[in-house]
Amino acid sequence: MIRNAVFLVVLGLLFSCKETSEVHLNYATGEAFGTTFTAQFIDNKELDFSKSYDSLINVINVSMSTYIKDSDISKINRGDTSIAVDQHFKNVFAAAKRIYRETEGSFDPTIGVLVNAWDFGPKGKVVALDSLKIDSLLISVGLDKVRLSGDKIIKTHTNTFIDFNALAKGYAVDVFTEFLEHKGYTNYLVEIGGEIRGKGSNLLKQKPWRIGIEDPNFDDTQSYSKVVLLQNQAMATSGSYRKFKLDENGNRYAHIIDTQTGYPHKSNLLSVSILANSCMDADAYATALMSMGLDKSKQFLETHPKLKAFFIYEDENKELKTLAINGFPEG
Repeated sequence: MIRNAVFLVVLGLLFSCKETSEVHLNYATGEAFGTTFTAQFIDNKELDFSKSYDSLINVINVSMSTYIKDSDISKINRGDTSIAVDQHFKNVFAAAKRIYRETEGSFDPTIGVLVNAWDFGPKGKVVALDSLKIDSLLISVGLDKVRLSGDKIIKTHTNTFIDFNALAKGYAVDVFTEFLEHKGYTNYLVEIGGEIRGKGSNLLKQKPWRIGIEDPNFDDTQSYSKVVLLQNQAMATSGSYRKFKLDENGNRYAHIIDTQTGYPHKSNLLSVSILANSCMDADAYATALMSMGLDKSKQFLETHPKLKAFFIYEDENKELKTLAINGFPEG
């Protein structure tokens, strides 16, 4: 599933960075992976790590950005078998393989070719693709058609297209936090395109880091009725309410493609938020559960109790409902 919208916002980011005698909030923002990032940490003096953040972004882009034609992943997708992938690529590939197997293919970084074929860009009507076209595209779909041998990616089907968009931003958040950890910081919050990881608390305000989960508004307005206190964990949200199409009966289809059939899901699930130890995992599992739908997700979470999940969905009367599972904070 291709993730193109952000469903989280960090609340209360815009506060003064005035230095105090005890603590100082170091705050940076910029562009990353087609979206924005914010990074903040507590120290007793003002510091600027902007160049370090930009360097980390550049390294990950060169490795895994499908929007850069000369990136490693773009060359691999074009059939170049000589590319030696770096450790970042290996880390993300290993996680993708693990979650692909755990979810029995509901999470699949090779499904993007079908998402693009169904054209979920502008909102409009669902227009059925020719079944022969779908079948021809499905032949190349499946992360089981890709393996890592040493530092080389081997594809059993030359047209298989790999896209790590569903977990790369989460991984980049983890890389940022590892950088801050290496510097010795224990109170920080990092966000890239809505994927967030925090540790400690906001000592300047003497409060935990507060994160808002966006309400699923179909009119493109933004509101936040649920706030989570984020301490020593990561959170990511995947949603369908900004990218969908309607059929002739007014049924809403999300930009989520069934990896078995090649057809889009008709789903009442509007968003999934996941709390996990790493942001990469939270990012990927949120995508996977959106693809599964509510009922299958509930079954999956029974065997994955460490994943805390929060669902927003529509009932049979088109009324919004929420569901928290595995201890996701209710407050």
